[in-house]
Amino acid sequence: MTNAPLKARRSTDIIPEEIERILIRGTNWIGDVVMSLPAVSSVRRTFPRARIAVLAKPWVADLYRACPDIDDVIVFQSPGRHDGIGGKIGLAGELRKERFDLALLLQNAIEAALIAWRAGIPLRAGYNSDCRGPLLTHSVQRTRAIRRVHQIDYYLEMVRALGFTTAGKDIRIAPGNDARAAAEKIIAGKGIRAENLLIGVAPGANYGPAKMWFPERFAAVADRLANEWSAKVVLFGSAGDRERTKRVQRYATHSLVDLAGETSLSEVIALIARCNLFISNDSGLMHLAGALGVPLVAIFGSTNPATTSPPGTESRVIHSDVPCSPCLKKECPTDFRCMDLIGVDEVYDAATGLLEPEGGSGHMSRG
Repeated sequence: MTNAPLKARRSTDIIPEEIERILIRGTNWIGDVVMSLPAVSSVRRTFPRARIAVLAKPWVADLYRACPDIDDVIVFQSPGRHDGIGGKIGLAGELRKERFDLALLLQNAIEAALIAWRAGIPLRAGYNSDCRGPLLTHSVQRTRAIRRVHQIDYYLEMVRALGFTTAGKDIRIAPGNDARAAAEKIIAGKGIRAENLLIGVAPGANYGPAKMWFPERFAAVADRLANEWSAKVVLFGSAGDRERTKRVQRYATHSLVDLAGETSLSEVIALIARCNLFISNDSGLMHLAGALGVPLVAIFGSTNPATTSPPGTESRVIHSDVPCSPCLKKECPTDFRCMDLIGVDEVYDAATGLLEPEGGSGHMSRG
């Protein structure tokens, strides 16, 4: 948290009773979406009778649809028909027809403020990042201190500065019934039964290789869980993670279920919710698992767990305290010691600590 409360520059008051339609410009990446959802819940608590819509990129739209605090999701088709200046003007015209009373800009770019302004939304609120302060009617100063707090607090501090009633840090997402049914069909088709201990592993990360633990070590942990716990191990990731998941399978002696790039986000949410344990690098899927309350082992290298550690009471972070970490670089310029110091035994012990009844949720006993 910040040392002093943030303040918002306001041209007029936001009166909840006068707000009927709210547009939230969502964030663009899965992890950021998860960490911003407590702020979304705060909007719902402050404006209980308002209709809340989120403007979101296609690849995170299903995650917003899984949030019960949101009434509508408007897809920002870029790439697609909303590309370029003409596409953005067209999008603003579409939004203008919705007659929103208030825009809350969780995304930090000036583009978000320009679209809200062009859409004629009378109240426009958010951080004064990217030189967009003059476009906002309610501008919150983005101080150096606020950039150092956990991202959940980063978004909560914005809505608190705007005078909203905060809803705490709980994250409200749940897979829909259709997604649950699809997930069960997927795992049944892979030979996984309801009684099997199911372990999810996410060995990739979008930001770069400095965030990714070694494939051979993921494989070693997966093999030990399969040997000692009779676990079924599912590899998760996007299409861009396929080479990474294939490398994990090549190193493993057990046959793993590789779903990288084969499922929609709504199915991924339901599949992760079905897991008894999840092991992941610092990634969007890590945040999903924590938000869903799945026991989680989160492996951090170049990034900072103080600002992006996963939510959830059953999340365990593994991070090497070396002088050069967190460097926040995509690729390690030296010897990758932050990850090299994290051994198979450390990750396996953290996993079994969560599986044992006295160490975690007690979902399953040893096979």
